[in-house]
Amino acid sequence: MKALIIEDEVLAAQSLKKLVSEVSPDTEIIAILQTIEESVAWFDENPMPDLVFMDIHLADGSSFAIFEQTQITCPIIFTTAYDEYALKAFEVSSIDYLLKPINRNDLTRAMNKYNSFVGDKTIDTQALVQLVQNFGASKKYKSCFLVPERDKLVPLPTDNIAYFYIDTKMVKAISLDGHTYYMSQTLDEIMTQLNPDDFFRANRQFIVSRKAIKDMTIWFGNKLSINLLVKIPEEIIISKAKVAEFKTWFSK
Repeated sequence: MKALIIEDEVLAAQSLKKLVSEVSPDTEIIAILQTIEESVAWFDENPMPDLVFMDIHLADGSSFAIFEQTQITCPIIFTTAYDEYALKAFEVSSIDYLLKPINRNDLTRAMNKYNSFVGDKTIDTQALVQLVQNFGASKKYKSCFLVPERDKLVPLPTDNIAYFYIDTKMVKAISLDGHTYYMSQTLDEIMTQLNPDDFFRANRQFIVSRKAIKDMTIWFGNKLSINLLVKIPEEIIISKAKVAEFKTWFSK
């Protein structure tokens, strides 16, 4: 069996590949893709695999954008940090999911589910897109995080957050007044809890707030550098592949 992994986190992709080889030795991972653009090009140029493992949130946007640009007719097992509401929706749609961090038991369950309907390998991509649109329309986003500060838990309103970033494997939130808060969630998990109209996943290191953006600098290679109203530890670079998405988001 030939399988494809679509995952923008290198370590997560390698970990999943290793786990798949242990749980299903006859499964060959033929490629690991990291972006929407790369995935669309791959499906346009290669035969359909038997199975796809797909991360819901990629560095350049929601992986569901792939379905709008190319046809995928094989079964898909999603990897996700979505909340319980979304997981129930995927179950109803007979599309399996793996909740990160992925463990052996969950992967075994998903592979067993795949094997149970291997005789009917087509999925209704239109129904899938509709499912995601319905979920997005009804999802409630966080208005406040509770974060530790010394021996207390303090409220951190999302409208007071300038950006989130990863610093030596630790996720930090920086407020508009420059205060630093330490977060227990990953950036992937945090992004699913934020209103995408207000926050943008700039790259693997940063999530930025619209209200914190001062301006942008045009970089070589058609990239953008985002300048914020608060101090940042390093340049926040928008890749060429993601510039159009960022401009559309910012100009809403």
